[in-house]
Order: sequence, then C-alpha cells, then structure tokens
Amino acid sequence: MRNRQRIQSKFKTPAFNIRNKKSIFLKLKFSLFYQWGLTLLLVIIISSLTLKPAFSQQPVTVKVLVQALESTQWEPMIKSFHQTHPKIRLEVVKAPNNTNLVEDLYTSAYLLGDSPYDLAYMDVVWVQKFAAAGWLENLTEKVESEELNAYIQGDVEGGKYQDKLYRMPFRTDVGMLYYRKDLLQKAGLKPPKTFEDLINISKTIQDQNLAKWGYVWQGKQYEGLAAMFTEILQGYGGFWVNPQTQAIGLDAPESIEAVKFLRQTIKEAISPPGVTTYGEEETRRLFESGNTLFLRNWPYVYALASNSSIAGNYALQPMVHLPGKQSGACLGGWGFGISKSSKHQQEAWQVIEYFNQPAIQRQYFLETGYVPSRKSLFTDDILVNQYNYLPALLQGAENAVLRPPIPQYAQASDILQRYLSAALTGSKTPEQAMKAAADETRTLLNINL
Repeated sequence: MRNRQRIQSKFKTPAFNIRNKKSIFLKLKFSLFYQWGLTLLLVIIISSLTLKPAFSQQPVTVKVLVQALESTQWEPMIKSFHQTHPKIRLEVVKAPNNTNLVEDLYTSAYLLGDSPYDLAYMDVVWVQKFAAAGWLENLTEKVESEELNAYIQGDVEGGKYQDKLYRMPFRTDVGMLYYRKDLLQKAGLKPPKTFEDLINISKTIQDQNLAKWGYVWQGKQYEGLAAMFTEILQGYGGFWVNPQTQAIGLDAPESIEAVKFLRQTIKEAISPPGVTTYGEEETRRLFESGNTLFLRNWPYVYALASNSSIAGNYALQPMVHLPGKQSGACLGGWGFGISKSSKHQQEAWQVIEYFNQPAIQRQYFLETGYVPSRKSLFTDDILVNQYNYLPALLQGAENAVLRPPIPQYAQASDILQRYLSAALTGSKTPEQAMKAAADETRTLLNINL
C-alpha cells in the first residue's frame, strides 16, 4: 500500500509535469511544421500551374541572316509582322553586302551542326547545295501546287531539289542594261541592241566628252561575275553547263568570244581599268555619279538611282546580244527556306506566309524597287504606276537564263570566277583560261576528258 502511494506521488511531481508538457509541445510543433510544409508544397504546385502559361506566352525568336542593305529595307515589314504576330519575334542578323560572304556564313553555321538561323534567306543558286547537304526542311507539303502557279516558273524551279520544294520565292532578279537617256538624246543616238552597238555608241559618247566611261559591269572575282557572264554567254549563243546532259560549254568558240568582248571593253577604255574589282554597289555608285553611259546591274538600282544626280535621266532594257541570238537575263532572286535544325519551324513558316502576302509584297517592292516573284504584281496598277518597266520585265523574267542548277554549283562557279578573272586581268589568254575552266569543271562533275 505504501509503495502504491509512493508511485502515485511520483507521477504528481514537477519533473513529470515538465516532461509531459515538453512531449505535448514537440507533438504540436511537428504538427505545425507538417502543416506549414504541406501549405508550401501546395503553393509551389499552384504557382507552377499558374506561371507556366505566362512563361509559355513569351515570344518565340525566329532568326534569319540578311545582307545589311536589305535588312534595313525590311524594317517596316518586320514592324508590321510583330504587330500581327505578337508571339513571334523576328530577329534579323545583318550580314555583309556580299553574296559570297553571306553564303559562307550560312554554310559555316550549318556545318557546326546547330545553326542559330531558323530561316535561310537564300539566293536561288544556293538551294541545290543546301538541300543536298540536308540542311533544309522539305516544304513541298506546305504549299499547294496552285499557289506555286502564281509565281514565276523559274523562281519555283530554282527552289527545288530532286523535285521537292526547299525554298519559297520572295523576290526575283534579272540582269538588265541601264542607259542614260539624256546622253543618248544629246548625241542623237538610240539604245543599243547588239554588242557592236554598245561598243560604237560608247566610243561616240566618250569622244564627245559626254561621259568618261561607256560601260560598267561586275568584274570582281565573286558570284556577281558568274551571273554577269551568264548573260554575255547567252548573248553569244553559248552555255555554261547543261544540267540534263552534263555537257560543258566554257571552251566552245562562243564562250571565247564572250570573254574577248569583255576584255575589249577594258583594253579600249570603254570600261574603267578597275572594273575587275567592282561589284554591284561599286558599279551602281559610278553610274549614279553621272560619268557612265551604260550599266549592267539588277533592277534594285532603278529605285536607288532616283535619289541621285541622274534622277529621271536613265532607263533600262534587256542585255544586248549578237544579231540572231537571244538576249540573256540571268535569273537571280531570293527566297525563304527553313533550317532543318530549327526548333521553331512552325513559327518560321508563319514568317514566310506573312512575307508572301501580295499586299505586303506590293508595299515592299513599291518602297525598294525590287522585282516581285508573284506574276500578278508585274501588272499591279500601283506598282506599274511607279515602275512602268515591270510589264516588259515580266517577259524577260519568264525567259531568263538559270545558272547551272547542280549541287556542285558553288564549286563550278568558283572555277569559272577564277579563270574568267585571269582572262580579264590579262594573266591568261581567253583561250587558255576557258579551256582550263572547262577541264576543271569536267573533273568536278566526273566527266571523262
């Protein structure tokens, strides 16, 4: 009995009360910690569910590389695109105003395996190379054949590789011959039709001190040289590479005569001695300075020259040719492809669709003077009112000369540029240069010599 009372009294001691209270406190603290942790977990889950849509609404950036001059001209289009496509940000990376360098930059980016460019803004002669290398997305299923009928056929075909579409046309280019209307009128002369006319008229204007130079063209060793020579070659009845038969015509008599014509313009001071270092922009500025009678260049010059000292005193026409031969107008032109490695292909296609709207293109060509790829715009009243040569240019564009549409085009062009430059600068005769160019091109294409 005494022991039981002793035990009962023990439980009533202060020590027991402290331990008991401490245990209750710990249990309560654990319960509060558990509730706090559960609340925090719920907050994190709810926050992630509510914040995820906000993050997903951030604009997707679509990148493209464009020559600096044209990228500036794109600015109004980009602004309007952003207004109608707030979920996409089009970032234009400015490149040098040199077609060869732009191609090299794209090529280098693709060779790295993860190009930063979602869109490829391409010259027509890049398509075969880029598509053959697997760098471009196949666009065939994205476009109905009826829609492609709205474009110049050469632009469409130039965007294909193995009958699949890899480039949507945007703007076309055809080489043209510019001339000073006022100088010809002063001398009582008409625009030339043949190569001989061009030589004789140039000499007459120079003899009368109306212009220092008769004819300027792109003679620098770059892609523009190959494009220009394609037109002279066509005018002499020659050809470069036949893509169907793989025949090479660079060492044919017609090709030799075409080179001799260009060499003659330099020897007889019809063209400046520095013409072998000129690209499009150098020749444009020389023509706009007022000291040149004839200029071979692309249609973009027409609008730019309207802000120069010769405004209103120039016109353009197809390139001259031999009697009985066809005038040559090299088909150029630029369009959009989608990079195979792009993580934003859907958004990239939305950019292409926007830029290819007739209304957007009309405004762009109205402001820049570039030539459209859509056939309907060649007879558009608004455009023709400002550029009255467009309807006549349509026929030239539809019958333009393509540079060889082959995957090895870049190498073939490099061969022609090197040997043609050697002939024009006098380090090789036209015969030597063109024979070497033809032989090397045959080796490139694995053709038995």
